[in-house]
Amino acid sequence: MPKRIFITGTAGFIGYHLARVLLAEGFFVHGIDGLTDDYDLKLKRHRLGLLLRNERFTTDEAMLEDADRVRSAAEWFRPDIIVHLAAQSVARHSLENPRDLLDSNIIGTLNVMEAARTPEVDHLLMASSSSVYGANDDMPLNETEKADTQLTAYAATKKANESMAHAHAHVWGVPTTMLRFFNVYGPLGRPDVVLFKFVDAILSDRPIDVYNNGGIYRDFTYVDDLVRCIRLLMDVVPEGPGNRSGTIEGDSLSAVAPFRIVNIGNTKMVRLLDFVEAIEVCLEKPAQRNLMPMQTGDVPASCADATLLHALTGYRPQTDYREGVGRFVEWYREYYQR
Repeated sequence: MPKRIFITGTAGFIGYHLARVLLAEGFFVHGIDGLTDDYDLKLKRHRLGLLLRNERFTTDEAMLEDADRVRSAAEWFRPDIIVHLAAQSVARHSLENPRDLLDSNIIGTLNVMEAARTPEVDHLLMASSSSVYGANDDMPLNETEKADTQLTAYAATKKANESMAHAHAHVWGVPTTMLRFFNVYGPLGRPDVVLFKFVDAILSDRPIDVYNNGGIYRDFTYVDDLVRCIRLLMDVVPEGPGNRSGTIEGDSLSAVAPFRIVNIGNTKMVRLLDFVEAIEVCLEKPAQRNLMPMQTGDVPASCADATLLHALTGYRPQTDYREGVGRFVEWYREYYQR
């Protein structure tokens, strides 16, 4: 029988795209989403409405901080795999309401981990972030290097999630994979990320804020590539210390738990000004550039080492940023009729 996949954040950007791909493959998918108003609820409901066209998709509207709702949803659905993608990540909201950030990203994640053992699932995969690398500047960033210098509260919650997940995997034996995402973008994306903000501003004749005077480099990962990586990693279940048949050079697999960390990134550093130029080409309109100093908590560069991802799955993200920007602009113009 097709496997049953429980996804948190299915009204969100990545959760929607993952659920869509899994449903197309014939999986049963149950989503849970709080439908919070941290950004455009109309867009969230649009994503959810597209998924609800498939009879193998069911959903609960609930906050992850509600342990009873999360547990009862998992007990009813009895998933084979849980993919935890929901999180509070809007920077301004997290600064103004840090308690919301902690409740969502720490308490909510703990509730998902507890749900993964009642009933016990085959594999728990949870979203982390490239932001956990913080002030690390030895590029490309590798899963086995220390990551103890987070620069934002959001990054700190993601690192805390990794530590909690490792302890949980050690104590309860739930195979767990942490996924460190690098700058994900694409159609139906979040309005608070740089690509969406830049496109919207340029079409509205507003200036765009370009931080560090444009001297910022990012590893931009197209959402379809990211989702394919998650799908492949669902089948790569971390083994416990007593069940391992072999080792992979550079593996982040824990010595004491069925636990692994995997980067998912495009492995190419793109200068922010080049990213802006790609947007201008697609829109056939120049941007009004407001050059700004570096933001507090930001880093000048990030780039993933995806060697482990490739060793585990035989695949790594490969969509060129210019192609990905074009696909986003095409969706944006159609959705907003601009």
